[in-house]
Amino acid sequence: MIEIDEVTQRLEKLRSAHIEMRGYLKMDERRAILADLEAQAARPEFWNDQNAAREIIAKTNAQRAFVRPYDELGGLIDEVGLMLELAQDESDEQQRQQALEEAVKTCDKSDALFDKLRMQSLLSGKFDACNVFVKLHAGQGGTESCDWVTMLYRMYRHYAEDQGWKVEEYDVQPGEEAGYKDVYFRIEGNYAFGAMKAERGIHRLVRISPFDANKRRQTSFASVETVAEINEDIEVEIKDEDLRIDTYRSGGAGGQHVNKTDSAVRLTHLPTGIVVACQKERSQHMNKEKAMNMLRAQLYEYYEDQKRAEMDRFYGKKSENGWGSQIRSYVFCPYTMVKDLRTEVETSNVQAVMDGNIQPFIEAYLKMNAAKNQA
Repeated sequence: MIEIDEVTQRLEKLRSAHIEMRGYLKMDERRAILADLEAQAARPEFWNDQNAAREIIAKTNAQRAFVRPYDELGGLIDEVGLMLELAQDESDEQQRQQALEEAVKTCDKSDALFDKLRMQSLLSGKFDACNVFVKLHAGQGGTESCDWVTMLYRMYRHYAEDQGWKVEEYDVQPGEEAGYKDVYFRIEGNYAFGAMKAERGIHRLVRISPFDANKRRQTSFASVETVAEINEDIEVEIKDEDLRIDTYRSGGAGGQHVNKTDSAVRLTHLPTGIVVACQKERSQHMNKEKAMNMLRAQLYEYYEDQKRAEMDRFYGKKSENGWGSQIRSYVFCPYTMVKDLRTEVETSNVQAVMDGNIQPFIEAYLKMNAAKNQA
């Protein structure tokens, strides 16, 4: 049986949190910015400059991503208050319980929306709202590491799906016996880069190897690289003489769907050594276009890091893809535990993590970074 006092306490907590959130999300400022952007979009000459128009639309969507759920949260809290009043005025116990049950469900929905907004509040970086390019690369461990890349790829696909994001595979390079040496993919969704930047680094797996006849415990490593998909109006110079373009036949399971022409494209930027590839499309031209977008994004990050003299963040002093440089350990044997070595967050539910439940690790990392920036 649900008690009225229980719902009253939850309602008071939600109202207090909603008021507090108005301050740290700067909602009044966001509403003013949004009103100005919408006024600009309503002008007759808005589409005369399409690049400027797209930029305004992107800024508008970024503000709406906060204003709309915040207002929705306020509406849900008002609903809880109304249901609580109905329960208090109801003389029939069954009807009272029904009203309280609905109030509790709405409280649960409010809590989930509140958590989502709180997470968004941690994403204030220049490109946090952007889509993200991700590269997974097998490190020390041979076939084990190639299989580990496959497992990580599955984990990130599940995580993206849970967030309502779209995953687009660009290129995969199979391992010699199993799994993948490399996987390139793109995640499209609001704040995809902001969340996935927390995954950049070396991931370590410990388990009984399914490829070892003696069933010995093995340790393997894989690296995760994440780069924001930048806007078209950001200029990145790529000279023709600095670019090597290789074409090859797309991989596949065989049969009529395998592309029998050299439509896959691999781009190598010679001065930096950055390599990207795409084999998703049947058209070589489209694969090259997608690969160029990914290369532009990676080069932008590379050059920005040079300016800031923090080369180890992306492509300078890279961590070795092996012992002593991991950000997170996934232990399947002799016990089960996933532990993030940066934040000390851990869980024994390894299967849930491999099924995509990595939000606690991401949120802890973002909170840690936010605290450092405020210090």
